[in-house]
Amino acid sequence: MASAGHPDWLRPDWDAPRVGALMTTRAGGVSEGPFASMNIRGGLGDDSSAVAQNQAIFAAAIGAKPVWLNQVHGREVVQLTAEHVGTLPTADASVCTEPGIACTVQVADCLPVLFAAPQGRGVAGAHAGWRGLSLGVLEAALATLCDAAGCTPAQVQAWLGPCIGPRQFEVGADVLEAFGADPAGPAHEFFVPHAPGKWLADLAGLARHRLRQGGVSEIGGGAWCTVEDASRFFSYRRDRLTGRMAAAIWLDRRQ
Repeated sequence: MASAGHPDWLRPDWDAPRVGALMTTRAGGVSEGPFASMNIRGGLGDDSSAVAQNQAIFAAAIGAKPVWLNQVHGREVVQLTAEHVGTLPTADASVCTEPGIACTVQVADCLPVLFAAPQGRGVAGAHAGWRGLSLGVLEAALATLCDAAGCTPAQVQAWLGPCIGPRQFEVGADVLEAFGADPAGPAHEFFVPHAPGKWLADLAGLARHRLRQGGVSEIGGGAWCTVEDASRFFSYRRDRLTGRMAAAIWLDRRQ
């Protein structure tokens, strides 16, 4: 059985029968210092026993088996089965149609995106930094989910979690070019000139645009900035030495 989790954690406000979904914040764990308190990723300098406790808290809250990914800022999608539990697939998105297995991504400025197919037929989670987003990780996750769940993009609901916001995400010309925008051209909807050779990018806005182009119309979330809310969210760009949050989505075992 899933527990309620911490009251500060985020949950999509959608109508998705048989689908469970949540995202952690900094609250609710046992880590200390720059990792306080709900860091779910090891290998960053946090105490390993604290990370293990936090992961156990997370697993108890979702009531499903989380499958973590070796995220590489690409567009690879893995379709999860029970055989993936306890492994670390190299991918930036996962899809699942089996109850009790959670598609899970970890973030600290990159954008987590959760997808729910209709009638609880499937779920997906994607890790979308600017590289993965420009390479098409959301489109790849959506196509894989629709194929696995036998639905169309118009039937899929999407939720965007916290990420670095449009007032904080300073980027160079390489990021504009990755999205097909001309740095020397006219003003672009998602890139605001900020300083010589620098722009402020709207990561969540770019993701919404990509999803709408892909046929998704029901898109929620995306209203939080990880950099600006230090008390609630980890942010690698702000702090460098920091923890990671987790976003997960799964099919409930109950029919």
